[in-house]
Amino acid sequence: MELKRVVVTGLGALTPIGNTVPEFWASLLQGRSGAGPITHFDASKFKTQFACEVKGLNVEDFIERKEMRRMDRFTHLGLIAAEQAVADSGLEDSNPDKDRVGVIWGSGVGGMDTLTEEYGEYFKNGENPRFNPFFIPKMIADICGGYISMKYGYRGPNYTTVSACASSTNAIIDALMLIRLGKADVIIAGGSEAAVSVGGIGGFNSMHALSTRNDDYLTASRPFDKDRDGFVLGEGGATLVLEEYEHAKARGAKIYAELAGGGLSADAYHLTAPHPDGLGARNVMRNALNDAGMTAEDIDYVNVHGTSTPLGDIAESKAILSVFGEHAYQLNISSTKSMTGHLLGAAGALEAAVAVLSVYHDVIPPTINHFTDDPELDAKLNFTFGTPQKRIVRAALSNTFGFGGHNASVIFKKV
Repeated sequence: MELKRVVVTGLGALTPIGNTVPEFWASLLQGRSGAGPITHFDASKFKTQFACEVKGLNVEDFIERKEMRRMDRFTHLGLIAAEQAVADSGLEDSNPDKDRVGVIWGSGVGGMDTLTEEYGEYFKNGENPRFNPFFIPKMIADICGGYISMKYGYRGPNYTTVSACASSTNAIIDALMLIRLGKADVIIAGGSEAAVSVGGIGGFNSMHALSTRNDDYLTASRPFDKDRDGFVLGEGGATLVLEEYEHAKARGAKIYAELAGGGLSADAYHLTAPHPDGLGARNVMRNALNDAGMTAEDIDYVNVHGTSTPLGDIAESKAILSVFGEHAYQLNISSTKSMTGHLLGAAGALEAAVAVLSVYHDVIPPTINHFTDDPELDAKLNFTFGTPQKRIVRAALSNTFGFGGHNASVIFKKV
């Protein structure tokens, strides 16, 4: 069976550094940090009091107030990002067969705020327990994909992937496989997360996973810096419209890039820590290259998972050296989490969009907040510190790794 080609025809992004794709991309190239004091709740009692929140968003500009109150914030963010991507693709103008348009979404935790609020109300009023009738549909992680399908009437494959921080990359890979096999013409793939909450900050603080640079939050996310002390929690949503190549050509769609392949693997090592030699990361990149029918020398840019954690950054750099060999020194590598923070389950979709844009525009966004070289990292690797770099980007690889040892990588290339 001849597999069909898959291309990207629409993008949407709602992020801590821009509420549209053009705003987001401009902020990346400017090296802008999205970190700031937490506004969603009083964080004064927590070790970490800052995060990368979406700013200046009036949800009622996009979702009717009554409907909005029936959704968790992670659904708001996902619906808005999906609306942007569908509009960008021009899909609705082409009268698609909606039985062959699907939605595959990714979210690591779903409606964490809703869960916190509803349990809080119960513990305050335990003798007369009352729950919001929309509690369950607000909370469950699959609901955003359901809302997107209902908004547009898309009746194709519809589900949500949950694999911690790899969730939305898994969604993209599932979409790739279904379109390749002819099971759908178009799939809206992406992810959203809204975990800047009491539970999110408190839980990650208890694991010592978050940076605690409250007095210097703008530079707190420091991937590959010797003094990195943990990641910065972020929120947002990102969407890719993935489409069968001939279908896209037939309707005259704009094509950003081709989704050439995807890889999956497991560390099978530890609940939260990466394999120290980057074994799972090495395997997932090799699997992605094999799936794409490409060699290491075909890749020009790696958007790394690069969370700014002491162990993770070292393990990923070891994996890159193992997979790419001498070509590793010809790569541009960057962690855009230095600007956006870590969007957990939505990180994969957002960073896949970065990879697509780098291929489309031939520019590598930087890794910001680098102050001190880490002697445990190979100094010859080009982490694109400080400023963006222009170069021809034939193909870009994007990595995401999740708690539980879940790894997923995708490759985008010029058409």
